[in-house]
Amino acid sequence: MAHGDADRTLDYPIPAPAALEPPPEWAELRQGCPVARVRLPSGDEASLLTRYADVKQVLMDPRFSRHLDAPDAARVSADESGGVFGGALAGALPEETHQQWRRMVGKWFTAKRMTALRPGVEAEAERLVDGMIAGGAPADLREHLGFPLPVWVICDMLGVPESDRDRFSYWSDTLLSLTRYTQAEIDAAQAEFRAYMSEHIAATRKSPGTDLISELISAASGAGHVMPDEALLATALGLLVAGHETTANMIGKMLGMLLADRRRWERLLADRSLVRTAVEEALRADANGGFGIPRYITEDTEVGGTVIPRGTTVVCNLSAANRDEGVFADADGMDLGRTPNTHLAFGAGSHACLGQSLARTELQAVLEVLLRKLPGLELAVPAEELERVDGLVVGGLRTLPVRW
Repeated sequence: MAHGDADRTLDYPIPAPAALEPPPEWAELRQGCPVARVRLPSGDEASLLTRYADVKQVLMDPRFSRHLDAPDAARVSADESGGVFGGALAGALPEETHQQWRRMVGKWFTAKRMTALRPGVEAEAERLVDGMIAGGAPADLREHLGFPLPVWVICDMLGVPESDRDRFSYWSDTLLSLTRYTQAEIDAAQAEFRAYMSEHIAATRKSPGTDLISELISAASGAGHVMPDEALLATALGLLVAGHETTANMIGKMLGMLLADRRRWERLLADRSLVRTAVEEALRADANGGFGIPRYITEDTEVGGTVIPRGTTVVCNLSAANRDEGVFADADGMDLGRTPNTHLAFGAGSHACLGQSLARTELQAVLEVLLRKLPGLELAVPAEELERVDGLVVGGLRTLPVRW
């Protein structure tokens, strides 16, 4: 970046040249301007971090608040007050309660439970792939597999009946919008979701099952507490918002990256033991990870050799950090066997993604099923013609046309 560019304010998010490619500005900022001034969709200004060490430092520091409702905190978009980054999730519980809640929910995501869940996820993926095959090629892999699979998994975890899955898809899409829906539509979706889940929670209290909501209610009562409805609602909303759209989009992006250069797919066909590391590498190389993680700085702090004044909102761009040449050899390439792979796709620190083991289980299951059932899978359009979804907090592809 030329000297003097430090004074420039970039519009953020920075547009990318193609759906699977990073904006060239990321590398320039990492090299020359690791703490960059940016203007958010709301018009408010924030500081953007693009280097691995800086992003990790901020995410690991408990002084950097997730509560973006401070009067001087930057708003992400014009029609919200913290939106999905504030309110419903971050602001619903005080920090200490939030950490207790995380420990309880975290206990649910055990390796043992994920192993037990895996055959069901694979069976559902097979059923969806069979449906796609029956419809004939070309087909949109996002519509047939990427989008419905995570909804099925989350509804299963929450104990929600199969027949209500479509409503969950719509609520998820609406609650994650930055610009695609009106505030009235977002408010209505949130109200419908709350009404539905409140009824579901009441029914679960009467006759508990083996789902996550039942588990949280019984864990709290075992410790002599009553798990409040508000905390259970926040849990359900958190799973839906954090677990559905992100995984649905990641399935599409992972397959897009692996098929964009078909030698990658051929390598996996030849060696299935690479599935686990290939999933990690897709998570690292994802150039379309969405907005990033905003944090509000409560005291003057030095990051990347720059003092960031208190009251600044910083945006940690995980996708940019995951391409830091100083941390990853051949950072812009894809090494399907890369180990170790210390990417930050799931964040870091005490607020790292709770459901990362679930996301990994789903991504590995999808890859196993597709390699087994559709070895001839390929993109039905050139990779450069793939289109991004705009206006969502999490990045994704509009469609993923494939044939086999």
